[in-house]
Amino acid sequence: MSLEASEVKKIAHLARIAIREEDVAGYAESISSILGLVEQMDAVDTSGVEPMAHPQEAVQRLREDVVSEPNQREKLQANAPAVEAGLFLVPQVIE
Repeated sequence: MSLEASEVKKIAHLARIAIREEDVAGYAESISSILGLVEQMDAVDTSGVEPMAHPQEAVQRLREDVVSEPNQREKLQANAPAVEAGLFLVPQVIE
């Protein structure tokens, strides 16, 4: 797939990226080669391939979910400008 200069300019406008006129051809070539690679990868039959979460089948070490820090709520909220029922009060941002 090859992009035309007008398409590159439109993409740059949508992305709010300023590009110089003399760079448009280079960007068109680069983006076209990336899209060509994506088309190549899309053509590969992956129907028998099982999805993986990690390419090396790494397993995370899990630890017990236990409290490891003491409760310091009062100490941490002592400097807060406004607190109610153990929660920080902040100004309303969304109406």
